Amino acid sequence: MTLEKQNLETTLRPQIVNPGNLHDPSPNGYSTAVVTPGAGRLAFVSGQGGQDQTGALSPDFGAQVEQAYTNLKAVIHALGAQCDQVVKLTVYVVDHDLSKLGLLTDAVRRVFGDTLPAQTLVPVPKLAIEPMLFEVEAVVYLN
Repeated sequence: MTLEKQNLETTLRPQIVNPGNLHDPSPNGYSTAVVTPGAGRLAFVSGQGGQDQTGALSPDFGAQVEQAYTNLKAVIHALGAQCDQVVKLTVYVVDHDLSKLGLLTDAVRRVFGDTLPAQTLVPVPKLAIEPMLFEVEAVVYLN
């Protein structure tokens, strides 16, 4: 790869902003803000739950989280994008409590590494399908 192409790819990646005068959110698996460069296109990915290819849902919260992120990665790749192009996540958690935060943070870090998107967690009493415990939607920057 030429230096020119490498510089162009670097400038076309979303920029993570974590202001120094605010609490650093990265240990919790998200960034304060993400800025998309230039006049790129955005893809809005519908909520991905923990259903496998047959539509089955595990009764286990952790298994649903892992499957939902697997599903999200499949959509991101189908868009021709990579996980570091995700600029915003919204996650919905049924019966959220603090015991679930560690599991959620670990899952996000496995998928996104150090390129943590902005993220909002919304506790909900239930989701569209009764046994669904977790759902994640995303905004992806397409260059």
